Amino acid sequence: MSVTSALAGALSGLSATSRQAEILSSNVANATTPGYARRQVGLGSAVLAGHGQGVQVLGVTRDVDRHLLGERRVAQAGSGDRDVRAEFLKRVEQSLGTADNPASLSARLAAFDQALLEAAGRPESLARLNGIATTAKSLMAGFAAATTDIQNARASADRRIGEEVGKLNATLQQLHELNVNLRSFTGAGRDISALLDERQRLVDQISAIVPVREVPRDLNQIALFTTGGAPLLEGSAAVIGFTPVHTITAEMTQALGGLSGITINGRPFATAGSASPILGGTLGALFAVRDELAVSAQGKLDAAARDLVERFEGLDPTLAPGAPGLLADAGNTFDLLNEAGLAGRLRLNATADPAQGGALFRLRDGLGAAVEGPPGNGALLTALHVALTGARPLSSPGFAAGTRSFAVLTADILSDSSAQRLSAQSEQSFSAARLTALSDLEAQNGIDTDQEMQELLVIEKNYAANAKVIQAVADMIDMLIRLDG
Repeated sequence: MSVTSALAGALSGLSATSRQAEILSSNVANATTPGYARRQVGLGSAVLAGHGQGVQVLGVTRDVDRHLLGERRVAQAGSGDRDVRAEFLKRVEQSLGTADNPASLSARLAAFDQALLEAAGRPESLARLNGIATTAKSLMAGFAAATTDIQNARASADRRIGEEVGKLNATLQQLHELNVNLRSFTGAGRDISALLDERQRLVDQISAIVPVREVPRDLNQIALFTTGGAPLLEGSAAVIGFTPVHTITAEMTQALGGLSGITINGRPFATAGSASPILGGTLGALFAVRDELAVSAQGKLDAAARDLVERFEGLDPTLAPGAPGLLADAGNTFDLLNEAGLAGRLRLNATADPAQGGALFRLRDGLGAAVEGPPGNGALLTALHVALTGARPLSSPGFAAGTRSFAVLTADILSDSSAQRLSAQSEQSFSAARLTALSDLEAQNGIDTDQEMQELLVIEKNYAANAKVIQAVADMIDMLIRLDG
């Protein structure tokens, strides 16, 4: 080996170990940086004209377990989905009130039931008649408050859908730009590790909103598809369309055109059911809250409100045919075709409500009574109490067919709400545990600072060895120069 070859080999060794030290320090500095993958420097023999010329850096590789990364992203999406659903169901339960809450529907119903019973025993007492009016309005206020809260939750979900869609569009555009840069940098032979880290971080953001499948393409580019098969990034970034609304009422649905669905590059896609490509992340869960879970919760409330209205129909002989009964739909007779949102429109009949210009005696003598009747006649009050507490067939499709008292019906609503909340929280806990486990596995394949420092000691020794070779070559050259002199 010539002196110059020895010098070139040592210099290449210094350059390679310097590069290794640079990458190792980057690993240690970014040990806790989200999206950062451990780097390794690939080395190989440098050969020129069939002779070894030291070492060369072949490139920098990122240590990523693609399968584990994909599983963690699916778990991340699932955890977001369960969080959104559990949060809404907890909100519904709080709106309806638990059995120990004095403001719950069941507590308000019990107060109304007690007021009817007490008034039937003392029909001449205006105080007890006023108790009926007060507790009836309290019960209807409970229905209205729950309705308002459910519809507010739908409106909040609609706004969040708009925000998530905006985030998706912006992130997809960033990914498209990264793809362009990666193609350019790869063709030029430049280090693309930082760009790959940034791309992984962006894909992680998208996968929390919509679970995705990453497909590699030439020159370190990728394509993205939802796990349901919809294209998000293929050559260019997809444009996702959605139009939020300002206010949502119980009657508004996507099927009737009052609420927006979602489009991808102008093509409409289903937001629910097996045909939907967006299920499994926060976006799909928000659509489920707006269009399914909240609609179902509102439907049960409306079914209970309808049952309450119908219980008191046909009991008052003073009413003209078609006139509203004790409880009215915003002051009017309930229309069977207009059940949606009824729980928020219930009102005490104005003729018996002093606050609306009515008189309390009509609770006892009949809503159509022109003048006050015998004060001791409690027949109508007794009939109202029997109608409230008796079992009757359910006519609304909001519940399974059967015969129940109103108290049992109300208890069913509260019980169903609690059961759904508990089930959702159980699924939420499982999803969170799965995400944590996969994240821990991913971290185990990440950066071990102790191992990195051990490798640094090896790099230091290699650097010192190459430096000694250079020093030895320098001494040899000095000796040759002295001999020539």
